[in-house]
Amino acid sequence: MDDEDRIALLIDYENLALGSRDHLGVPFDLRPVADALAERGRVVTRRAYADWSYFDDDRRMLTRNHVELIEMTQRMGASRKNAADIKMAVDAVEMAYERDYLTTFAICTGDSDFTPLVHKLRELNKRVIGFGVRDSTSTMLPPACDEFLYYDDLDGVVPAEAVPAAEKGIGARKGRGRGSTGKGAAAAAPVEEPEPSTEDNGESTPDLAALVAQTVSGLQRSSGGAVTASVLKRTLVRKDSTFSEAAYGFRAFGELLDHLAGRDIIELSAGPAKGDPEVTLPEEGGRQDAFALLRQTVGELDEGSGVALSGLKDQLRARREGFSEKPLGYGSFLQFAKGADAAGLVQLRRQGSGYVVTAP
Repeated sequence: MDDEDRIALLIDYENLALGSRDHLGVPFDLRPVADALAERGRVVTRRAYADWSYFDDDRRMLTRNHVELIEMTQRMGASRKNAADIKMAVDAVEMAYERDYLTTFAICTGDSDFTPLVHKLRELNKRVIGFGVRDSTSTMLPPACDEFLYYDDLDGVVPAEAVPAAEKGIGARKGRGRGSTGKGAAAAAPVEEPEPSTEDNGESTPDLAALVAQTVSGLQRSSGGAVTASVLKRTLVRKDSTFSEAAYGFRAFGELLDHLAGRDIIELSAGPAKGDPEVTLPEEGGRQDAFALLRQTVGELDEGSGVALSGLKDQLRARREGFSEKPLGYGSFLQFAKGADAAGLVQLRRQGSGYVVTAP
């Protein structure tokens, strides 16, 4: 554990909440951010700064994720600018000086006002990871960070226009923000419908395959190096402290990996130490087959103007029962379509507020 990065997560909540609502059409969810950080180290401090009277519903989501809420109450009619920003910057510098065990700061905001803070933290030999909604992030902030992750691109974040028709309206909840009518405005939060089980091993097996594949994919992106079984197990536990291979019917983690390798979800090879194999995702196989299915479906549906991404997943499921992009390592159908576009099998482009897919 001593070689793990220890991360302080600081959230300019108003910036992210309004950015997600206004530009993505969905309420902000901390889980994709927490999962991305779990692939990079151990989060030991979680704080979010806002006037929480404007975000009543969001408070419950954050407290469930063990975030300390820093209240920045504003007097009626007083200027709100920089109130939370200054408190967040002061706390960050104080922690950098007083808590030597912190190696990394995750600064969640798109506000360019935090650029001097980022420079100061790096000056103090702290690594800085930034998070922000793409269309509400200043161009000055990302280059200042050691790593910057756009919230839009995180696994599990799906813009409202990219949600399949069958999934819209499921589990909708309300998000509140300063710019809404009264104290809040309703916004639908897309919730993935349960994946149908196509295995004989039990209903939880598809969820396990998706969890492991997405975690391996995220570790490969964040580290750029080998992902060993021990690193994978630590990351799974950081994402969900209750994770246990025994819950899925396996006596040891190695047995779980052998099972997934036998289903071509992952590949195992000799690692740096005996009993600690290297884990990778298959380069071809199921992913190329799924890309081919997408291309074929788009070709059948395209009448010359392309096929809307919203609802396309339902079309794939109609042609292949139980289809899911998650065991292939993709956090959302949008990311799966981007992968097919990168492979040259389809073309994905923005059109208005949505996405359109064509077969070249």
